[in-house]
Amino acid sequence: MDHKTSLTQHVNAPADKVWAVISDIPGSAATLSGIDSIQMLSDGPYGEDTRWKETRTMMWRAETVEMWVSQADPPRSTTVKAVQGRADYTTRFALADRDGGTYLTLTFGAEIRNPSRMSKLAMALLGKLGMRITRRALAKDLAEIAARAESL
Repeated sequence: MDHKTSLTQHVNAPADKVWAVISDIPGSAATLSGIDSIQMLSDGPYGEDTRWKETRTMMWRAETVEMWVSQADPPRSTTVKAVQGRADYTTRFALADRDGGTYLTLTFGAEIRNPSRMSKLAMALLGKLGMRITRRALAKDLAEIAARAESL
């Protein structure tokens, strides 16, 4: 049982500036209003195996999730993973130079491992609402990434 959504934002900045924003994990709480705090768990520059804990408030609840970079191809793409309970989350950013700027595409997926009957029922009843709320939050993240990259 999985859910996926994809959004694209045109950014009036070159890919290297967009990359600088999405790879600045310690500064992401200052860039993205949806993030309450970041706690770095690894040292060094952004790359595969960079790890951190991210706290966000969604649907009136603060949740802290450990996240890590599973793939990085600067400045073209990166994939971030997280696991929370039975849910596996994957977020992929793809950057493409186009129209005097960068098209930033974010693809988000949530997969429930070994869903119980109750999980299946909850997803059937609330899954679309949850994805609408998630999609709105991701669109806001993209707009804030664009604004930051355009200001660099």
